[in-house]
Amino acid sequence: MVARITRELLARCQELNTQINGLDAELRVLVRAQAPALLAIPGCGVLSAAVIIGETAGVHRFGSRARFARFTGTAPVPVWSGASAGKVRLNRGGNRDMNCALHTIAITQARQGVGPGSSYIAKQTERGKDTTAALRLLRRRLSDTVFTALRTDQHVIARPATTLAEAA
Repeated sequence: MVARITRELLARCQELNTQINGLDAELRVLVRAQAPALLAIPGCGVLSAAVIIGETAGVHRFGSRARFARFTGTAPVPVWSGASAGKVRLNRGGNRDMNCALHTIAITQARQGVGPGSSYIAKQTERGKDTTAALRLLRRRLSDTVFTALRTDQHVIARPATTLAEAA
């Protein structure tokens, strides 16, 4: 009985894995057609790029990098209590899915040494920031990079959505 259930579960896992790979291939074609500059950012995978494209719904809505950062939840929130002027805290607002995608890119850059993230974290740590604060700063910096990449791809994104046959 246990062996049969294990075989069935294994077969189901293989089916799901095949389905995931197929969807990933479809998504890769669509994202590559919509935002090649976004995929060129080190650490930005297909799923993160798809979330960013979907949640942004056109970068033309944002007049500046600061407005985009506010939307993504990466803009710092000032904390001025008494003599602690100049301190900032984590922004709990903004689009949490976008923030999660940026966090994934930041973690990939910082931990796997892909792109400038690990050197930026090291530089911020040398300046006295803890790792959490350094990651928050890296996410803000990545927000600016993503905004620039989306602006670069804006002419591509403004086109009507292509089908898989046209994109391939």
